[in-house]
Amino acid sequence: MITLEYKLKGKPTQYRIIDDTIRTAQFVRNKALRYWIDNQNVKLSDLYKQCAIMAKEFEWAGKLNSMARQASAERAISAIQRFFANCKAKKPGKKGYPQFKKRSRSVEYKTSGWKLSPDKRRLTFTDGFEAGTFKLIGSYDLHFWTPDNIKRVRVVKRADGYYAQFCVNVTRTEELSPTGRAIGIDVGLNHFLTDSNGDTVPNPHYLRKSEKALCRLQRRVSKKKKGSANRQKAINRLGRKHLKVSRQRKDFAIKTTPGVVKSSDFVAYENLQVKNMVKNHKLAKSISDAAWSQFTQWLQYLGNVYGKTVVAVAPQYTSQDCWGCGTTVKKSLSVRTHVCSCGMVLDRDHNAALNILAKGLKQVGMTLNTVGYTGINAWGQTDLYSLVVTPTSKPTG
Repeated sequence: MITLEYKLKGKPTQYRIIDDTIRTAQFVRNKALRYWIDNQNVKLSDLYKQCAIMAKEFEWAGKLNSMARQASAERAISAIQRFFANCKAKKPGKKGYPQFKKRSRSVEYKTSGWKLSPDKRRLTFTDGFEAGTFKLIGSYDLHFWTPDNIKRVRVVKRADGYYAQFCVNVTRTEELSPTGRAIGIDVGLNHFLTDSNGDTVPNPHYLRKSEKALCRLQRRVSKKKKGSANRQKAINRLGRKHLKVSRQRKDFAIKTTPGVVKSSDFVAYENLQVKNMVKNHKLAKSISDAAWSQFTQWLQYLGNVYGKTVVAVAPQYTSQDCWGCGTTVKKSLSVRTHVCSCGMVLDRDHNAALNILAKGLKQVGMTLNTVGYTGINAWGQTDLYSLVVTPTSKPTG
């Protein structure tokens, strides 16, 4: 499944209708959740029946396409299933009990309620709200796929406008020649990432660079009268700035990840629990600004696309253990150089990346040596890979 996004260009009255559609989808989702709370052990089919009852009970809810109502009910059941999955897995902390939505920003259609023009450049909504026809602004060409391939159309409201996302039922695969290389990646705050070869990628710090502008826009919001049009405009400007920062992070991840995946047949990275790490209030902003989770998600996705093996390993002791001899060398976050009694002197992150690579290879049944490793490559063939690792300083003696 791939997602193609376009910006919707229409009239202000059409945008207001889209807002009504989003609020209605939120209402259906919340009503479905309330029905589950009052009647435990209900199934998705029961929520579908409730959607039909809602359409008869509330005239404005009946304007929403029937499949769009079902998609809203599916969002409720998805939250419920996630809650039970967390309970079954005994996830520490809060389990994520389903909550009622207050400010939804999207509505989802399935295979009906919308129609594409013959030239695939215009989208018309055909449900009871009658939002009309919107021009699609984007560079993707929908002519490659038939309407049968488009399984869902999602309308998303953002600070800078309204967007349509087409979910196309197609598997993206690309073939690359095996490189015979493996790599371990350590993400951090000093450098965005350091690999097992000692190469680093600088941290862009998009949020830090935009802090002054964000603070200025936030002050303007606070000075405006609540409920006024000027306050709403100030809020929109602030939202646009935050949106730009989030897009910069996403663009950075998209541009950084392909080089990592394409250059190696095997990629190992730390399975960091970012949600727990941001509880450290001294580092929370910097960790959020780095967007490690987004980067690792793209690693997994592109690993599937290019047929590469991408493995997540436990992060425990990757920075403390010596890659040369395995001895644990305790060090605080302020210590950036790993110095071991065996003579190994490495940058802290480089040492961690080597340990991550060794853990990843061990996890999939491979062995790591300074001259190479034998195992099964990403293409399922047994072969001998030459893995050359050159640390800053080798052990003496």
